[in-house]
Amino acid sequence: MEATEIIIRPLLTEKSYAGIQGKVYTFEVNKKAGKVDIKNAVEKLFDVQVEKVNTVIVKGHKKFQNTKSGRTEGKTSDYKKAIVILKSSSKSIAFFDSLS
Repeated sequence: MEATEIIIRPLLTEKSYAGIQGKVYTFEVNKKAGKVDIKNAVEKLFDVQVEKVNTVIVKGHKKFQNTKSGRTEGKTSDYKKAIVILKSSSKSIAFFDSLS
């Protein structure tokens, strides 16, 4: 897999904003990617040194919609989230620096 296929998008939440100062970044990643794949992709795309990668599968939420013909029920997609911790000697990721 290519590095651009592994990293789908950054996840920007209140909790992820708090980690930016400590060089902790959160990304949505391909479900089939392992920790080593994610580490190599982040190092290649952002030219940084990764210390640790944690992953979790986030389950989709149930959604309900009321319509004229009744109530419809659905579910959002599951996705894989990676929390990437950079080495203290590494530079930070410029995209996230512009947010804080």
